[in-house]
Amino acid sequence: MREVAIIGAGTTKFGELWESSFRDIAVEAGIRAIEDAGISGEDIEALYGGNMSAGRFIEQEHIGALIADYSGLAGLHIPATRTEAACASGALALHLAVISVASGWYDLVIAAGVEKMTDVESDVAEDLLASSVDRKWEAIYGATLPSLFAQMARTHMEKYRTTKEQMAKVAVKNHANAVHNPYAQYQRGITIANVLASPLVADPLHVLDCSSIADGAAAVVLCAAEKAKKYTDSPVYVKASAQASDTLSLHDRRDITTMDATVFAAKKAYQMASLEPSQIDLAEVHDSYTIAEIIAIEDLGFFDKGEGGRATEEGETEIGGRIPINPSGGLKACGHPLGATGIRQAVEITQQLRGEAGKRQVPNAKVGLTHNIGGTGGTAIVHILSR
Repeated sequence: MREVAIIGAGTTKFGELWESSFRDIAVEAGIRAIEDAGISGEDIEALYGGNMSAGRFIEQEHIGALIADYSGLAGLHIPATRTEAACASGALALHLAVISVASGWYDLVIAAGVEKMTDVESDVAEDLLASSVDRKWEAIYGATLPSLFAQMARTHMEKYRTTKEQMAKVAVKNHANAVHNPYAQYQRGITIANVLASPLVADPLHVLDCSSIADGAAAVVLCAAEKAKKYTDSPVYVKASAQASDTLSLHDRRDITTMDATVFAAKKAYQMASLEPSQIDLAEVHDSYTIAEIIAIEDLGFFDKGEGGRATEEGETEIGGRIPINPSGGLKACGHPLGATGIRQAVEITQQLRGEAGKRQVPNAKVGLTHNIGGTGGTAIVHILSR
């Protein structure tokens, strides 16, 4: 297998993009990545596009061909494939793009992610989110994503004495990081008191413990590593790309305070990269709910099980701490357009490793990790990137 490099990265702003269509934001992100890579459309051999549910959000299927068409690539007749893994759809697009180049099938491809979520009423969006869990055994009985993550949170609190304040600190940290991210949905700080005073969604999770509905797109250009210096002086190398699955239903899990798909994907990624968790300088992890970040940093091996809340409370996950988590602001503050998130995480790590992250720059960042899950963890995908 060949080594793969990211040579270009681009993202739109995340948020309520009322003036832009699905097609607009997909093209905007793609153009930014292509320009960043210094290539032309003729150089691209394949396109992988992550998208969870355009069929219901904007009543449009056949997304791969649509993105190729409106990106001006249809005339080149390149293969364009839409990938879906719920909230991990973007990371899956990146995973398949990496495999296609590593295998030698293609030399240069683009991986993108896009979602337009604000064109439907909020109750419709919530129902669409519920389709990422087991409709027959969970959603049909009224379970929602917030209520399922609330069960994880409550159990974590009972087993490990995690507190509401520790979960709130996740949101506070990520909002503080997003203040310095021009692409973030929420560029304002909040306090623990703000989080705890916000309305309850599903006890113990408050509104400010939860990510919001958003629009956005992101894209990266990948090529065979031996050709990367032809296009850029600062390639970022993909050291590992790993995917794992678990039961769709939360009630069938071995332990609802652990996402085994994350554990297995991370273990495989570390093996591929010949690295240990202690050698990761920063990470973008899936924090759709504050408890999700706490569970993720434990399952990824950054902290022992049950220590994620304490580590967050003591500042170990802040920029300048032991392992900076979500310097972009994460899904919580940067925004979570479902299909775009996994790619946007890779864009952030790429910018961090290049030293281009401005006031949110992690000092001396050499190795970064991305972690994206689908639903409550039925799918987990981990990438390790290095400069």
